[in-house]
Amino acid sequence: MDGSRPIIIIKKKGGHGGHHGGAWKVAYADFVTAMMALFIVLWLLNTNKPVREAVAGYFKDPSGTANKIGSAKAGVAEALPITKDDMPKLKEELEKAIRKIPDFEKIKDQIEMTITPEGLRIELLETETGTFFELGNSAPSDRGKELLALLAQELGKLPNHLSIEGHTDSKPYAGRHEYGNWELSTDRANAARRLMQHDGLRGDQVSQVRGYADQMLRTPGQPLDASNRRISVIVQNLEPIPEPPEKTNAMPQSDSPDNPPPKH
Repeated sequence: MDGSRPIIIIKKKGGHGGHHGGAWKVAYADFVTAMMALFIVLWLLNTNKPVREAVAGYFKDPSGTANKIGSAKAGVAEALPITKDDMPKLKEELEKAIRKIPDFEKIKDQIEMTITPEGLRIELLETETGTFFELGNSAPSDRGKELLALLAQELGKLPNHLSIEGHTDSKPYAGRHEYGNWELSTDRANAARRLMQHDGLRGDQVSQVRGYADQMLRTPGQPLDASNRRISVIVQNLEPIPEPPEKTNAMPQSDSPDNPPPKH
């Protein structure tokens, strides 16, 4: 028709939709996080009670319980309570720490560690001229202070209690009147306790301080041998905490001829 406008037909070609964004990444990250949480829960269910308590305590008070799980201190503290089965590992870790002492080669023969039924026994043996204590003196020498401080820093990380013993040889003490080997052995053990508590042990960590004089000679066949004069630090075993018994859901008994109700 004259004067009519032409009809224009516009054809659009089909194509891909717009960009979908990164929503799928968020969903995938949530899925991975959930799976990790599941695996952690399954792991915790298969651990012993001390581990579970330490992990729970950490989330309740991270700064106050960090020492229990080894996050605040390194070295031997990475282990949880040291039981009898853990003593060989503790012995190995302590030996590594002691080897770092300057002039270790000069005193290595004066340090002995043995595993006993009571725990790990660490003995500091004297020489004829004295190594860790001056002759006839209850105060530790500079070398004794250095080694006792190192032991305190390492053992203070553990929950285990300690015993500290003092020993002498059979030579009569030639010091002041009314002071003998009993007093000297006890005073040396107590001096070691004071120094170690000052340098790393907890106040309640030492459970016993003992003085034996010459009643527990290291070399009974040589009662005057200098190695009988020694300080012993014993890391006491900790018994593993038993797992609580599993709860059982007992079915109530019905009142039947075979199970009559109790008489009142």
